[in-house]
Amino acid sequence: MRKAKINVPNPSSEQVENYLRAWNELENYHLQEDALDKLFFTLCPKNVDMSDILLKVAALNDFYSTNIFSVYPVAKHILSLNIDDRLETGDVALVSDIQKVTINGVEKNFYSFATKYCSHHCPLDFPIYDSYVEKMLCYFRDRDKFASFKTSELKDYAKFKGTLIDFRSFYGLDQYDLKKIDKYMWQLGKEYFPKSYGKKKVHKEQ
Repeated sequence: MRKAKINVPNPSSEQVENYLRAWNELENYHLQEDALDKLFFTLCPKNVDMSDILLKVAALNDFYSTNIFSVYPVAKHILSLNIDDRLETGDVALVSDIQKVTINGVEKNFYSFATKYCSHHCPLDFPIYDSYVEKMLCYFRDRDKFASFKTSELKDYAKFKGTLIDFRSFYGLDQYDLKKIDKYMWQLGKEYFPKSYGKKKVHKEQ
């Protein structure tokens, strides 16, 4: 049997507003975001105390199911990087520094987690990479040619962020910050490219 052709509505301010409203009406989404905002912005805004970083890594890992089975070495790695000044300046290279962590002699690559960790400190400067967002960027690339990139290049964070900005500009959505574009794109991907396995706890997967 041939698969039905996927036909996603054209990106527009009306579409973005619809999905932002949907986000706010889903209690588990926005309440978990509120809890993380309280943790990252109010309770533990800095990254100079190991216990603060551990709390943030553990909360992200649980809420987002990022499959980090040992949070301590990840937190220790983040502490060693002295990241606060780089977060404030929006240094996109920080993501690649955070994402590679050696655990029990094996180098792990926590790319999606690293984007989340930075984003929850500075959401306007660090959009979240997620498989759903990747699928939507590739879909619109193939359909509308809004940009030219290889799918694998989205694992380069500077390229990923630049592609999201290109997407926003191409469809006339510059009035929306990258956090709002992220919420729109993630829901769109979840709706049109659903995963075939069981539900995750929250809204973004590794």
